[in-house]
Amino acid sequence: MSGSIATRVLGRRHLRVGRLRVPTYTVMLYLGCVSGTLAGAAFAQSTGLAPGSFVPATILLLIPAFIGARLWFVLQHRETFRAEPQRIWRRGEGGSSLYGGLVLGVVFSVPVLALAGLPFRGFWDAAAITMLVGLILTRVGCLLNGCCVGRETAGRLGVHLPDHHGRWRRRYPTPVLEAAWATIVLAGALALSPELSFSGALFAGVVAAYAAGRLVLEPTRESACPEREQRVNLIFSALLLAVAVSALVWRWPA
Repeated sequence: MSGSIATRVLGRRHLRVGRLRVPTYTVMLYLGCVSGTLAGAAFAQSTGLAPGSFVPATILLLIPAFIGARLWFVLQHRETFRAEPQRIWRRGEGGSSLYGGLVLGVVFSVPVLALAGLPFRGFWDAAAITMLVGLILTRVGCLLNGCCVGRETAGRLGVHLPDHHGRWRRRYPTPVLEAAWATIVLAGALALSPELSFSGALFAGVVAAYAAGRLVLEPTRESACPEREQRVNLIFSALLLAVAVSALVWRWPA
């Protein structure tokens, strides 16, 4: 991508659709949710789950997932939001965490899936596909918006990119690297899913792979409070990796 094209595209926090001015991050988040839900429904059908039950359950669980993702971010930047509380639920600003969404989504899925008559482990196998597809598109939104940006570097991986304030620096392309890793994990999950011996193994494998990648990529992120944010994310990534690998090695209890 040439410098002039990059300048016009990257860092564009809003898109114009006719007379509407739409936040770029919101557009990509919406596309990620729709595409991810459809991909998850297709996978669910291939495993014997009814798409007509999977889709409503997934859409319903997006609500606590969004809340958890935002709250995780807000808690990690609580000084900023304490000074400007009106920003907590500001749409289009960016600022969320997959981990917060995963935690609250899994917790709320217990009663939701029971009411929907869907098996917990089978649902989350399909939902893992939803999460990966959604993550890939959302990270494109992060790249365009300038959020989740990489920290400055003079190394070979450095790319001239803006943050959400429009400050261009040579940075690690963290959103690109995370989207690329999610693509690799998605391809591996789809290829290996027929070989997995028990329900829930796909979800555990995806979680383990994502957490392992996050351990590598987390130090490349730029943060207003790197010690707290990165420490918490690294600890949680390590814990999640250990739990997921344990589930795969000793098999998830039925």
